[in-house]
Amino acid sequence: MKSRYPRLIIAGLKGGSGKTTVSLGLISAWHERGLSIVPYKKGPDYIDAGWLSSAAVQPCYNLDPFLISKEKILYSFKGHFGKADCAVIEGNRGLYDGLDSAGTYSTAELAKMLKAPVVLVLDCTKMTRTAAAVLLGIQKFDRKVDIKGVVLNQIAGARHEKIIRETIAKYCKVPVLGAVPKLKEKFLSERHMGLTPFQEYTEVQEALSSAGDIARQYLDLDRILEIAQGAVPLKTGQRDLRLVDNKIKKANPQPPPIVRIGIIRDSAFQFYYPENFEELKKRGAELVEISAMQERELPDIDALYIGGGFPETNAIALAKNTAFKKSLRNAVERGLPVYAECGGLMYLGKALLLENKTYPMSGIFPLTFCLEKKPQAHGYTILEITGENPFYTKGTVLKGHEFHYSRVIDREMKDETHFSFLMKRGQGIMDKMDGLCYKNVLATYTHLHALGSPEWADGLVEKASSYKKKGC
Repeated sequence: MKSRYPRLIIAGLKGGSGKTTVSLGLISAWHERGLSIVPYKKGPDYIDAGWLSSAAVQPCYNLDPFLISKEKILYSFKGHFGKADCAVIEGNRGLYDGLDSAGTYSTAELAKMLKAPVVLVLDCTKMTRTAAAVLLGIQKFDRKVDIKGVVLNQIAGARHEKIIRETIAKYCKVPVLGAVPKLKEKFLSERHMGLTPFQEYTEVQEALSSAGDIARQYLDLDRILEIAQGAVPLKTGQRDLRLVDNKIKKANPQPPPIVRIGIIRDSAFQFYYPENFEELKKRGAELVEISAMQERELPDIDALYIGGGFPETNAIALAKNTAFKKSLRNAVERGLPVYAECGGLMYLGKALLLENKTYPMSGIFPLTFCLEKKPQAHGYTILEITGENPFYTKGTVLKGHEFHYSRVIDREMKDETHFSFLMKRGQGIMDKMDGLCYKNVLATYTHLHALGSPEWADGLVEKASSYKKKGC
């Protein structure tokens, strides 16, 4: 028996071409019709995924061929589809952009992996017939990529649209599924890392409503849905799901004891993959959400996970909550296992220097961070575990990604602290080293995805279990 898994990929020629606007618009408009849409994001992005999740009113899952094997991408796609009416997958960068000249790990490669039809968003700024030439080149570049239609973006007026539509009809033989004009006002604000996260946006529903209005007014919603529903059938994947689940069970033959893992999750720390939470739960963890800005002390937990985010935009509130920082320091001294990524690393430092003002952080590590105007690291990482640490075995190689504007400007490395990661690709904290350790704390600039790095969830739950047994 086969299932179609109605689906489509929204792709573009580059970053900033309008993929997110179209994706949010489709999801919002279809959701308003009563359709259940499951969103996915190609690549490691958290912010766009958060917006897609808000529009669909259900989690958005990342499909990243660099971080995650093909087997587990298919597992995640099929396993999270559920009873949805359609899946909308937002691509990243240009359709054929990957890590090398072969386009490895590109949106196009993901489209072929999922046998998903592609709707291309074409930025038509200051061109007419050339738009058709560009589209024709995209079509012929890899004929295995199933481009089913195009959405014209940044249309200047009726004449502009007419010429492009006629030229595409003549030379490209694919339907124009919509034409979005140059919008007078942006309905989504931006910041240095892209869109403002929905958690910090004051008018989320208004923004999503605007996206839905754009889709209803300028896109052929019915025809686009037909394209998704006409996607090549995929097997139900029940056997694939059982195979992957069995591998997970073999890696954890004995059900682990129940542990409580705290998650610092507030407007300062927002960057978490839902799959990471799922994998912790599969291993027996109960997750406890905590705010580093509002709560006075840590609750009763067996380990703590601090994700990435924007501690810099919440520096005043984080600095003022001295009681929570003291509680965290005391727990660390008692041996509480703590895993921190990017923004979490910054919070574990001594201070943040922002516009000549110093904001004290938790002081676990003797590092002071500042923010620069340009990214200090941006891209995929490969790291090797070379030093002692609470969570990983030496010699383990992990794939992740880093994207941050912060850097270390003051360090007073002590005997109690050391690095445990060697960066084979990427920058790390300093001198191609990452994974800073102190007692049972490990902090890193690299973000990991639990489906691609199961060692992360294994290590965190095992260390939490060990801590609980000791009765610390």
